[in-house]
Amino acid sequence: MSAFSFSPAQLRELAADVLRHAERGGATACEVDVSEGVGQSVTVRKGEVETIEFNRDKGIGVSVYLGLRRGHASTSDFSIAALKATVDAALSIARFTAEDPCAGLPEPELLAREDMDLDLYHPWDLSVEEAIEIARRGERAAFAVSPLVKNSEGATVSAHAAHFVSANSLGFMGGYPSTRHFISCVPIAAKGRDMQRDDWYSGWRDPAELAAPEAIGDYAARRALSRLGAKKLKTRQCKVMFEAPLAAMLMGSFVHAVSGGSLYRKASFLVDSLGQRIFPEWFRVEERPHLKRGLASSPFDDDGVATRDRTVVADGILQGYFLSTYTARKLGMPTTGNAGGSHNLLVAPSPDAPADFAAMLKAFGTGLLVTEVLGHGINYVTGDYSRGAAGYWVENGAIAYPVHEVTIAGNLRDMFAGIETVGRDVVTRGSRTVGSIVVNRMTVAGN
Repeated sequence: MSAFSFSPAQLRELAADVLRHAERGGATACEVDVSEGVGQSVTVRKGEVETIEFNRDKGIGVSVYLGLRRGHASTSDFSIAALKATVDAALSIARFTAEDPCAGLPEPELLAREDMDLDLYHPWDLSVEEAIEIARRGERAAFAVSPLVKNSEGATVSAHAAHFVSANSLGFMGGYPSTRHFISCVPIAAKGRDMQRDDWYSGWRDPAELAAPEAIGDYAARRALSRLGAKKLKTRQCKVMFEAPLAAMLMGSFVHAVSGGSLYRKASFLVDSLGQRIFPEWFRVEERPHLKRGLASSPFDDDGVATRDRTVVADGILQGYFLSTYTARKLGMPTTGNAGGSHNLLVAPSPDAPADFAAMLKAFGTGLLVTEVLGHGINYVTGDYSRGAAGYWVENGAIAYPVHEVTIAGNLRDMFAGIETVGRDVVTRGSRTVGSIVVNRMTVAGN
């Protein structure tokens, strides 16, 4: 993969130029982000190269303040003339914007001041030919599992690197390079007219931590095969287990509901829930922004506010929201350093969690194991949850048969309170690390 076109020193100089232009233009405050990213992605389908994509992008985003009026503009042109024009455009917007008492930069004492190396930059020196061969290895492994695996939506290998500098007129300037790479495979199994697909992927900062392509292809194929012969269920109420990747999505719904934007707009069923028990009394969520090589690690948030370790949920009780400088002011609270989102949320396994997934399935007993959800049926104002689903019917601790074309429904407040188990079969998906989650009761709608 090609190196960056700009050095960190050049990004810092561009940021400093923007701040100088803003000050000369009469801005009372300014913040700027300068970034550059490079990457490549290769997809192979049935052994043949389907796509080869290269991307190289750069951009500067500028927010200026005229008192309590804010204007924002951006450009991908790094010339001096373009920087000045972008600042002028932001100033022009600010002049016509209504005053907002919550607008402005963070309090200076909250800004990150110390350099911190979180080991986020591990470039993958990968030629296109090497990427194609890795993708082929993954897909070959999928086809080798069974003659019933006859087709594929492809195997993809992606490598991406980026670096940025964030700065503001209070003297803050920080930035760092980072990488993100992944390998995925999506095989299709067929028996007669019955066709089923499934997928798996591995994604990390360091390519050395990626799973072997053969392991990804093999596992994805076995998942697809196990879905052949899927049946519908009669409508019922039962226990539901969300497989670990879907448990991470469920925790994403929690984060959305207790994030500043949802809260100050009164668009969440968890408004005014600080200090209340939302989960079972053993439930615990930690936020760890400074994990080495973490997918959501950062020494500071998008406002430049220093991040810190904290407990989000303890004993099932909500200890803190996810707030940026702006949303915190809207709520009359201090920022939590979460402008831009959450950082490495770790959901602790339940105290009695079985040793592994097989033991968890045995303890689960009878109910629906969900491995895929479809659609966007979540109403965050009421907490109502309804999504298409596929997975497996479990009887007496063993998978009885695959299930498809059902809908799982409930209310997130009841679902969170009704969590029986969080497993030790943890996966990391984006900013969330969690095992499979068992909810004590949901409606499964089928025939």
